[in-house]
Amino acid sequence: MQISLIKAVFLGLILSANSIDVQAQTVDNSKKMEWFKNAKLGIFIHWGIYSVNGISESWSFFNNYINHENYMKQLNGFSASKYQPEQWVNLIKESGAKYAVITTKHHDGVSLWNSKAEKATSIPQNSLAKKDILSPFVSALKISGLKTGLYFSLPDWSHPYYDINTRTKKRYEIKDEPTRWHNFISYYQSQLNELSTQYSPDLLWFDGDWEHTSEEWKASQTLDLLKKYNPNIIINSRLNNHGDYDTPEQGIPVVPPKKTYWELCYTMNDSWGYQPYDKNYKTPNMIVRTFTDVISMGGNLLLDIGPKSDGTIPEEQIEILKNLGRWTSKHQHAIYETTQGIPFDNYKGKSALSVSKKSLFLYLDEAKNFTKIYGLATKPISVKIVGDPSAVVKTDYNAEKILTLNFSNVKFDKDVTVAEVTFDHPPLFIKDFKKEERPLSEILEMKNTYEAVYDITNALNYDNNLVTLDGLTNDGLDMKIKKTSKANPETLQWISKHAEALFETGKGLPEGHFPGMSALSKDKQTLYLFVEGIPTGPIALKGIKNDISRIRIVGDGSMLTHTIYNKLYWSDRPGIIYIDIPKERLDQQMTVIAVLLNKPIELYRESVGAIENNL
Repeated sequence: MQISLIKAVFLGLILSANSIDVQAQTVDNSKKMEWFKNAKLGIFIHWGIYSVNGISESWSFFNNYINHENYMKQLNGFSASKYQPEQWVNLIKESGAKYAVITTKHHDGVSLWNSKAEKATSIPQNSLAKKDILSPFVSALKISGLKTGLYFSLPDWSHPYYDINTRTKKRYEIKDEPTRWHNFISYYQSQLNELSTQYSPDLLWFDGDWEHTSEEWKASQTLDLLKKYNPNIIINSRLNNHGDYDTPEQGIPVVPPKKTYWELCYTMNDSWGYQPYDKNYKTPNMIVRTFTDVISMGGNLLLDIGPKSDGTIPEEQIEILKNLGRWTSKHQHAIYETTQGIPFDNYKGKSALSVSKKSLFLYLDEAKNFTKIYGLATKPISVKIVGDPSAVVKTDYNAEKILTLNFSNVKFDKDVTVAEVTFDHPPLFIKDFKKEERPLSEILEMKNTYEAVYDITNALNYDNNLVTLDGLTNDGLDMKIKKTSKANPETLQWISKHAEALFETGKGLPEGHFPGMSALSKDKQTLYLFVEGIPTGPIALKGIKNDISRIRIVGDGSMLTHTIYNKLYWSDRPGIIYIDIPKERLDQQMTVIAVLLNKPIELYRESVGAIENNL
């Protein structure tokens, strides 16, 4: 009877097992998008006359920071004298990218190729360089086997046929001069004809569609035009949503975009083009971790570089690309041809699945003793560390469908370590699995303090506070926690030290904001982050709308500094918060960080789109 009951329960688990996500589990049937979906990494290149003075591309004159006449004088300084396109392509390929997208023409209207369109301004005809700088780059791309992407701005703020000149100046109203507007449509479509016939791009990356309606742009007509040259052309979403994939900009999404295909375009510092005084670069470690964040959500990363006017690439950007190449070459198997990972409830971190769904990749931002996968209804056949065949990962798979991976014999990567869990068929994950609920008395008797602490914080993450109602005090002193003689004193000591984060605290952040466990104070104004092991770099928080009053280490008293990247001062979209924790202050079991907010927490979970304003 008991055996039959166990079988029935297990059968019930299997029957109730749910596929992880329709998007992640469904094999994409679109041949056209296959290479893009599998590519994962592309390099964006913003190169134009704005690199001469090192000012904002196009927007600097649009916003009247410099007048249009002085902006265009940069043509006289754009030399491309040290430009070596083959070296560019070699570096791009070394980074692990599978495609590149170059700005053939930004909003300033200056084309990199010798455009014959009416009243066109181009580098070959109008600049100091006096040469076509697009053709040799595209040729080198095609020889290398990388896919060719061409950025093209729909607006042309310098062209006499375009209606808008600057933020405060319009040349005309379309309703008053429809012929003039028609001439502009002919102008930009003739440039697309040139790009299509001369360069046979695999991808066209439009920008600036927000300035006019689909009908005004003649977007459908433009799409038909492009497909005439290449029926399989891939187009981004910035042709008034006539494209194939979404393009969130700068802000790493908290929630994956709704479209099956998407690509985060992202700068290394705060600028797209070369700006010599912008030294606010993300570290190479941050870039690798951002990349794994994007992979885990099923997207691509389009990482930007901004060459100088002489054609050389800044050293900081080269360093980032080379380190990215170090990591991608080591972990190729866990990058390309992967799909969105498993839900946060099943694994408290970043993950991805192979196309066959027989491999689950876990991206570890920290060196730690172990991790757990919950609700796993399929027993794995092996676990290994990608790129390190000598590493040994011990596993324990129990009757509660919890897989524990032990990393005590693993040498961790300096940026992100990848564990691969392999199955003989696509695994099933239980959607509404029963959370691990050990009583506190049992947890206190566990010999492994690290695992005991993990179980306490994991329960708290699900709003099951095991210690508040069991004798914990707000300062950890004079605790009345019920315990036996077998209670582990180290676990009790950890609870006492971190009582602030455990006393009357509740459920933490939903999926997407922090790749780990968390909790919130009763008034929702203090966020507690449970940091496992030794992070490889500063921990990252996404989608927090609040201002931060202070950050400190719980039970230690140390104040911590933080840096915010990609916050646009005119936008309500929050930036990414990075918190650096000194290694000497890390707790041996688990470090707890208190983030004091200016008011009860407010989360940003909206979709991230194009930046339509650049003040």
